[in-house]
Amino acid sequence: MLASTVVALPILVFAVVVAMIFAFAAVKILRQYERAVVFTLGKFQAVKGPGLVLMIPFIQEMVRVDLRIQVIEIPTQDVISRDNVSMKVDAVLYFRVVDPERAIIQVQDYLPATNMLAQTTLRAVLGQHELDEMLSERKKLSTDVQSILDTQTETWGIKVSNVEIRTVELTENMVRAIAKQAEAERDRRAKIIHAEAEFQASQTLVNAATILSSIPAAMQLRYLQTLTEIGAEQNSTIIFPMPIDIIKPFLQLFDKAEDTPDPKHANGAHRRAPAKPSVAVQ
Repeated sequence: MLASTVVALPILVFAVVVAMIFAFAAVKILRQYERAVVFTLGKFQAVKGPGLVLMIPFIQEMVRVDLRIQVIEIPTQDVISRDNVSMKVDAVLYFRVVDPERAIIQVQDYLPATNMLAQTTLRAVLGQHELDEMLSERKKLSTDVQSILDTQTETWGIKVSNVEIRTVELTENMVRAIAKQAEAERDRRAKIIHAEAEFQASQTLVNAATILSSIPAAMQLRYLQTLTEIGAEQNSTIIFPMPIDIIKPFLQLFDKAEDTPDPKHANGAHRRAPAKPSVAVQ
């Protein structure tokens, strides 16, 4: 009796160990963001999960697939733009698996495959644009790369949600050339603004001259105001040119007086016209 018990005990222990091994092999627990692609004797059966998944040991196997958004840093790529400018560009790729069956069956390893495809697409898209477009329209280029990648990876069950071009590195010579171009552009704008200011000032002066010329009294008042300002600032003698319009009425009076015959001079002698005076302002 004792001998049979001693013999049966190892068998029982062995059976318990085997049962535990089978239980661990048969019971799988998947997280909320995981799915299991199950194969039965190497043939695809179903996509299971999340939660508790029961497997038949040695007959069925599964491959875990993460459905969360994954981030891949695209290595720095040497790119030559359409205007033959060499640069280094890197980017960040965001994608996720939307169809676990195709992600496992259609491609051997979707992670490096997506990474390599992103590198080649980035070089191809940026090579079709000029340097100025890469610097000013980076968001648009990122959208173009994202749409091309999304179309190509759709058959793999992968959705590319976003591509961000992070840095565009240029050579020192190109950086200096861009700085000179920007400086020249600022000088051009400054000259245009200065020319526009001169044009507006000249137009304003023309308008003022038109108004003053239409009313002679306004010109006289302007001259008198200028004399007042000069007299208030300086005490020295200033020779101020008198416009002919101011003294023209007086000259006409002198001319009429010359044309009128003098009764004391019957011989028709006329007075000599006085010289036009100059005005001195003290």
